[in-house]
Amino acid sequence: MSEPTVLYVEDNEYNRKIVRQLLSRSPYRLIEAVDGETGIELAQQQLPDLILMDVQLPRMSGLDAMQVLKADTRTSHIPIIVITSYALSGDREKAMKAGASGYLAKPYSPRELLALIRQYLPMP
Repeated sequence: MSEPTVLYVEDNEYNRKIVRQLLSRSPYRLIEAVDGETGIELAQQQLPDLILMDVQLPRMSGLDAMQVLKADTRTSHIPIIVITSYALSGDREKAMKAGASGYLAKPYSPRELLALIRQYLPMP
């Protein structure tokens, strides 16, 4: 069985580096996208087991990208965890309404993120 794949859609290199380092010591394979459109393309091509999605992205917001993925039968089943620093009142509800399975506000502890990932992708 192949290792579970996580797609991280995030335009900030520093944030991607943190997750890259976190998952490098885990059984998960990480693929990355820097904007919503690329995230959709990678999700449709690679069919990851889980998607981590930022909200504030260039070209297409994370919420818009989630709606596209949830409307596509190939990707609609993939759990999406929204990770955002744009955590205003009502944002969690907007993310959940757009199809998010989970929500995490920045800054977060790496342990907190890993625990959330494991809720959707138990350790192989």
